[in-house]
Amino acid sequence: MQRFPNTLLDGYRNFMNGRYADARDRYRQLAENGQSPSTLVIACSDSRAAPELIFDAGPGELFVIRNVANMVPPYEPDGHFHSTSAALEFAVQALKVSDIVVMGHGRCGGIRAALDPNAEPLSPGDFIGRWMSLVKPAAEQIQSNDVMTAAERQTALERVSIRNSIDNLRSFPDIKALEEAGKMHLHGAWFDISTGELWVMDAETRDFIRPEI
Repeated sequence: MQRFPNTLLDGYRNFMNGRYADARDRYRQLAENGQSPSTLVIACSDSRAAPELIFDAGPGELFVIRNVANMVPPYEPDGHFHSTSAALEFAVQALKVSDIVVMGHGRCGGIRAALDPNAEPLSPGDFIGRWMSLVKPAAEQIQSNDVMTAAERQTALERVSIRNSIDNLRSFPDIKALEEAGKMHLHGAWFDISTGELWVMDAETRDFIRPEI
């Protein structure tokens, strides 16, 4: 039998002696009654930007979807497999979340690859390449901006991608209807890994600002 990673076993041991022990009753309630989070966070798969840590959330408090570059595809009920859309549907229809946050982050590898016109496919299928084509039009516009530095171009696309994902959320009929009825709110956020700063998107201007904490 292949050995299970020791780092994970050590982490599980610490979890059982620490976080689980401290919240044992909470976990038992969640097991018996199910989850009922009010907020969905769509975040990047990047190991450095875990929403539960950034927002100091306990068990059952956040429903989280993570994928490369925290993107939401447009509504496409075409019979194909859509993991992000399926999780989104569950959060909205079954859990009835009232807030959806699209959270990007600085130094995103997926966004960096989207800005590199010479990037080689990672595999014959190039799943990531096709996935990142969701931001290709914006990436091409930002690539041509010679006034900005490479770091500025990356930050710009990271934030533009968040706006694009929020627009794509509104292509889902149920989300659009709920938002128009005032029963759902869509938010954008951007996390700087190097400084720990959180920037949130103003709903009216779509600018990113730092909230007072």
